[in-house]
Amino acid sequence: MIGLEPVAAPGAPLARRNPVAKLAAAVVFTLILVATLDPVAPAIAIAVELAVLPLFGVRYRVLARRAWPLLAGAAGILITLVLFAADRSGRVLVEAGPVLVTEGVLVTALGLVLRMLAVALPGIVVFATTDPTDLADALIQNAKTPARFAIGALAAFRMVPLLEQEWRMISMARRARGVDAGRNPVAKLRLFASTAFTLLVGAIRRGTRLAVAMDARGFDAGTPRTVARPKRFTRADALLVAGAALLAGGALATSIALGTFRPLIG
Repeated sequence: MIGLEPVAAPGAPLARRNPVAKLAAAVVFTLILVATLDPVAPAIAIAVELAVLPLFGVRYRVLARRAWPLLAGAAGILITLVLFAADRSGRVLVEAGPVLVTEGVLVTALGLVLRMLAVALPGIVVFATTDPTDLADALIQNAKTPARFAIGALAAFRMVPLLEQEWRMISMARRARGVDAGRNPVAKLRLFASTAFTLLVGAIRRGTRLAVAMDARGFDAGTPRTVARPKRFTRADALLVAGAALLAGGALATSIALGTFRPLIG
């Protein structure tokens, strides 16, 4: 059985909202946060995002397990900026030989990492609570996107679990032929690159076949297509988008009121 473990409960109040509304709310919420470099606004945004997770039916433990690459990347960015950033302004906090951590570099690093997490979390929540078929239907009906794009995106979502299975099959086939890196890190890296290239070639071939099949079924003809599952954009959906804008604006206003606001431009 090829599939992904559910991350969210589909019956949660906000999980039932229109997929386009959830996507628009995530975009509005993150665009406002990009305007500042300080750590206060994204920290408030992350607190808000974590507080509303139960309304989306998202389980904290499963989300943490799925988002560990994001957390690992954030930790790597924080350590790299603290150690190697060129700007060393502000009060010195830690000085140990060549390691010099100042207040300015720490604030900049925290702002970047927290902003990355605040921007990524809404996207994770949206796709964790949205069925790909519902998203494609809503994009066609409510966002008026071309059916070719929406159905192509749906097919891509449905094929994502195949990548993990194909990676396992390629690795097992090579191991059966005696191709194994053992404990050699260089050989492991070379084998990883070779397997990734093989997987990429297979994905491109599958995408080409899918595009030809869609063209054969008239997705590029420009003829209006009917839909089997109507999707309505209700007042509750509009309130979700407006609420996201108000919460992001509140986080930005708090940053300005505290005097920590650092505009991205200027």
